[in-house]
Amino acid sequence: MVNVKEYTKRMDGALASLTHEFGGLRTGRASTNLLDSVVVEAYGSRMPISQVGTVNVPESRLLTVQVWDNSMVKAVEKAIANAGLGVNPSVDGQTIRVPLPALTEERRKELVKLAGKYAEHGRIAVRNVRRDGMDEIKKAEKDSKISEDEQRKLSDELQKMTDDYVKKIDSMLEQKEKDIMQV
Repeated sequence: MVNVKEYTKRMDGALASLTHEFGGLRTGRASTNLLDSVVVEAYGSRMPISQVGTVNVPESRLLTVQVWDNSMVKAVEKAIANAGLGVNPSVDGQTIRVPLPALTEERRKELVKLAGKYAEHGRIAVRNVRRDGMDEIKKAEKDSKISEDEQRKLSDELQKMTDDYVKKIDSMLEQKEKDIMQV
């Protein structure tokens, strides 16, 4: 029997992935998610920044990283500087301050384009889940596990679900574009 809930779970995964991607995009305001992608060389391995310190947002245009181990401060500063985020971290004891420069109009437009790409990847992921589901439904009908009516009903349900998820992605993109373009 075809389990539509399995496809719901996979589409939710595509949405969660998109949310994570959007979290890494800079808007006009500071967000702790901005440093999620930063990986630090620590203790002989590569670790996400959240495992070597605490990231906070004391002001709308400032991030701070409270590094737990004093010997790791330089490594964390270097990782942030080399992460390609266009920020310039400065060390203040065991705290690293990361002031966020104002976004230029040109940079904002680039970020909106990037957000659009991420959204398109999300839509493609959702459509791939639909395709897998449709294939399974057709196979089940062909193997006489479900009737033609059930096949049609399940196909319609899967299509409606796909449409709903694509609408969610579109509204997430619209919201992210607003956040990015807001000065």
